[in-house]
Amino acid sequence: MSSESQPDTRIPLAIERTDMAIFRTSLALDRTTLAWIRTTLTMATFGLGTIGFFRTIREHAETPETIRLHQSAIHFGVALVVIGIVSTCLAAISHMSRVRELPRRNSTSPAVAVERHDLRSNLTDGSL
Repeated sequence: MSSESQPDTRIPLAIERTDMAIFRTSLALDRTTLAWIRTTLTMATFGLGTIGFFRTIREHAETPETIRLHQSAIHFGVALVVIGIVSTCLAAISHMSRVRELPRRNSTSPAVAVERHDLRSNLTDGSL
C-alpha cells in the first residue's frame, strides 16, 4: 500500500492537542487569578483584623502608647486594604486581557483558521 492513499492521522491529533492546550492554558489562567484574589482578600482581612485588635487593646487600656499603636495599626491596616483592592483590580484586568489574547493567537487568526479548514476538508475528502 502506498502512503498517499491513507490519510495522515497526525494532523487531526495535532489540532485536537492544540485545542486541549488552549483549554489547559485558560484553566491555568483561572487558577492563577483565583490565587491572586485569595491572597489579596487575605491581605485586606489581615489589615482589618489588625485595626480591630489594636482598637480592642486601646479600649482596655487608654495610655499614650496604646493610642500610638492604634494609630499606627490604622495606617498599616488601611494600607493593606488598599493594596488588596488595587491588587485584585490588577489581577482582574490582567486575567481579562490574557483571556482575550488566548483565542486570538490560536484559533481566530485568519491564517490558522484557513489552514485548519483546509486540513479538515482535505481529511474528509481523503486527499492527504
